[in-house]
Amino acid sequence: MTGLVVCVAVLALASAFGLLRAKRDGRLRVRAKDGAVGLSAAELGVPLGERATLVQFSTAFCQPCRATRRVLAEVAGMVDGVAHVELDAEERLELVRRLDILRTPTVLVLDAGGRVVRRAAGQPRRADVIAALGEAV
Repeated sequence: MTGLVVCVAVLALASAFGLLRAKRDGRLRVRAKDGAVGLSAAELGVPLGERATLVQFSTAFCQPCRATRRVLAEVAGMVDGVAHVELDAEERLELVRRLDILRTPTVLVLDAGGRVVRRAAGQPRRADVIAALGEAV
């Protein structure tokens, strides 16, 4: 009987964790400490977009990174003055540590000055990226 109770408790906790993770995955959100963080063209290795920049941290083995790359490239192509930059997290460990990147893909939305406006851990939806750009522009 005790084993059954433990099994049910573990299943309930795992289900709750899975639902929470699915709800938060890919959401573009604002963190209090992100507003003070900025990235320059020198740090990224490419020029910033005139109006905004979408920065994607990826790794070679990350499957959702491919889909995220397509979404961000499409959005950058639709909106004038928006650049899409993809960085390999393994090659840019100093930035990963400084920006507190914990998983890939992680997407940062930067305004024209390079200040982080929004961030998403996981694959964001196209509509959410466009909405986040509205705040950055």
